Amino acid sequence: MDEKRLYSELGLLTNNKSQWEKNIDYVGSLLIGNSPKITAKALWMLGEMGLQYPEKIEPYVDKIAPFLESEDDLLRERSVNALGRIGRANFKLIAPYFDFLFKRSTDSCPNVRLSFIWASENIATNTPEVYEEHISVFAALLDDENNRVRIEAPEFFRVIGKRRPEYVKQYVEKLQYLKEHDDEKVVRIHAKGAIKAIELSQ
Repeated sequence: MDEKRLYSELGLLTNNKSQWEKNIDYVGSLLIGNSPKITAKALWMLGEMGLQYPEKIEPYVDKIAPFLESEDDLLRERSVNALGRIGRANFKLIAPYFDFLFKRSTDSCPNVRLSFIWASENIATNTPEVYEEHISVFAALLDDENNRVRIEAPEFFRVIGKRRPEYVKQYVEKLQYLKEHDDEKVVRIHAKGAIKAIELSQ
């Protein structure tokens, strides 16, 4: 099947969630031997499938993780996303790769750094305790050179702040500064939301 037709087929499957469970193996088979566009789509779909059916996605976690080191920016991005979604459903499945995810916090590609934050928010939703020793990584991302990364970074503090405010309370002063002085309006809004979550949960 040519790339255009296969991508279209995957698009239809993406929108037909009732067919996901029985197509996990099929989508998993597309990780190898296809174009980056198809591989990226498969990675994204496996992440979404893994959120719904984590135990059935388990055989593919070891195949998703190596793409964290891909030379292709999009494949790194999608691998991070997938592990985040799977890790939200069952952290144990991605635990062997948790430390490797942090290499992507300083990735040269802004979209990968952004995906690292998103993935971390997903994992932290149900397993916040694994981030206790890693908050400084996200504090650094508050000052990222990329606007989209800086916009999202306070959202991690909001997610953690709701669940483990003691992990992030030392950063309220920094968030307060961003709320009052950042040039980007959405950064100011997200910093305000993070502060509120921390303060309400203490």
